[in-house]
Order: sequence, then structure tokens, then C-alpha cells
Amino acid sequence: MLYKHILVEQDQYKVLTITLNRPEVRNALNTATLLELLAVFQNEAQKPEAHCIVLTGTGVAFCAGQDLEERRAFAYPPAGNEPAEKPSIMYSLRQRYNPLIKAMRDSARPIIGAVNGVAAGAGCSLALACDMRLMAESAVLMESFVRVGLGMDGGSSYFLPHLVGTAKAFELALTGDKVEAIEAERLGLVNRVVPDARLMEETYALARRLAAGAPQALGRVKRALNFAQDATLEQALDNEAVLQQEAANGQEYPEGLRAFFEKRPPKFS
Repeated sequence: MLYKHILVEQDQYKVLTITLNRPEVRNALNTATLLELLAVFQNEAQKPEAHCIVLTGTGVAFCAGQDLEERRAFAYPPAGNEPAEKPSIMYSLRQRYNPLIKAMRDSARPIIGAVNGVAAGAGCSLALACDMRLMAESAVLMESFVRVGLGMDGGSSYFLPHLVGTAKAFELALTGDKVEAIEAERLGLVNRVVPDARLMEETYALARRLAAGAPQALGRVKRALNFAQDATLEQALDNEAVLQQEAANGQEYPEGLRAFFEKRPPKFS
């Protein structure tokens, strides 16, 4: 399927790459882009040949956040062309942003964000919604919502404190300050910082390593970690037991055992 605002590529190593492709506006998110991203995560990203997903941006930015040009016409309409009512940000979030973030978190595939440049506002939220993040040395993260008089969206109010703790989350969200790559790594916002020129090389090395693994096991690990973020220890333990029994009833665990005893690499399908 062809898309207007994103590029989608499936390679022979079972890695699906989704690239935001609006470099002229630093990959800002308009309605059409959000709908295309949601369609990809609901379709191509669910196909058996996609074992791991890479999300990145074209040009100098990962994603500058919401495309404010799309909303400026409503905020400052030409005289005599005032809309009957202001556009509902709540509607936009509930119908476009929220389903996209949920689709990313519910996906059984691990998602690696290759943060190639600035990730601000909703773009930062999009990066934080990935399971892992590799960040170029020149890139920055920024919870920039307060700079335009808004709160938080795209799941940042959930992801940020889970990654850096409540106090630091308050600081980053209330100030809207830029977080340089090295500081982002120190805070635990990203897994690794790499030279700009090696970002995609390092990202694909990790993605292909994951994609070569047991796909159902990867999905169960993601489900377990997501569940445990808001669970008690007892609930997490019980959920682990359920997921492990699912694994035991499947095909990957027997193959893993056979490979272990036969001293050979497992062949997961």
C-alpha cells in the first residue's frame, strides 16, 4: 500500500521500517499522517513477516510534534470565514493520537525508535511510546507542550514518569526544556546514543537481532513488561505464569529445548 506522508519498507530480515516523510515541516504530524501511521500499525505491522519495527524520520528531525499550521486556520481564521465552532483537540486525541499510541503498545512486535533529530511535543510522545530508543548524538527530546500553552498528550504523562521518575518528569514537562542526547541516555529516556552517521546501522543491527528471535516469545515479553508497569508483584507473578503456560503450549519452547540439547541454534518460524 502506498502512503503520502510516510515510507514503509519490509526487508528480508523481517524488519519493518516506518519513516515519517514530511521533512519540509520536520515531520510534523497532521491528520493525514496520523491516520496513515495508524493504518500501518493495524495492517503491515501485524503481518507474519514483520518481526520487529523501526520508527524514524526523514531529514534532520524525528518529529516536531503536531503540525500547528493545520490548526492555525481555526485559531486565526480569515475575516468572515470563522468556523461555527472551534475544532476539538479532545476529539483529535481520542480519534487519532490515542488509537495510534495504543496500537503501538498493543503490538506484539518490538518497536525501536531511531531518534535521528529533534523529537518535540507529540513527536517526543511518539518516541517514548516505542519499546526501545536509539538516539543520534545531535538529536534532542523536548516535552514542549507548555511552550504553546498546552498540557501533555500522546501518552507522555504516562511514559515520562515511568522512565525518569515523578520529580524529573515534572521538571521536564513544566519547563519544556530540551534534553540533549547524552543527558537523555543518563536519565534512561533512551537506550543508547550513537554518532549521527551510524544511527541506522546500529538500529538495524539491533532490529535484525530481535527479528531473528522467537516472535511469539518477544510478544509475550512485551506483554509482561507492559502489564507489570501498573500491577502489584502478585499480579505480575500470576500474569507471568499465564504467559509461560501459553509458551509451553506453543511451538517455540519445544524447539528451543531441542536446540539447547542438540547444541544448535534454534529455528523459530
